[in-house]
Amino acid sequence: MAYNVLIVDDSQTMRRVIRKSVEISGFDLGECWEAGNGREALDLLQSHWIDLILTDLNMPELNGLEMLRELRKDEIHRNTPVVLITTEGNEPRIREAQALGMNGYVQKPFHPEA
Repeated sequence: MAYNVLIVDDSQTMRRVIRKSVEISGFDLGECWEAGNGREALDLLQSHWIDLILTDLNMPELNGLEMLRELRKDEIHRNTPVVLITTEGNEPRIREAQALGMNGYVQKPFHPEA
């Protein structure tokens, strides 16, 4: 079964790197959508079924924590797995993300093979 993924990052280059990493990992990728911030991501979720969200933490307009908070309020998407991909190792923010229902996180920079 192929999985639909949403990649959320304000850097187009980073979105490409994440997408390529998912593709070469052997993950059974179905559709892959991209958003430049949390607001765009929430808008995409209104019209596309997403199985996994890979998101940056620090973004303009609506950051990763704010997006996660809104996502968990939504009846349809509250259980969608969310993985943060961030340069931030700030323990309080990571704990806040965990409390909001984050499913995991990857620290940037990362190696696609990992």
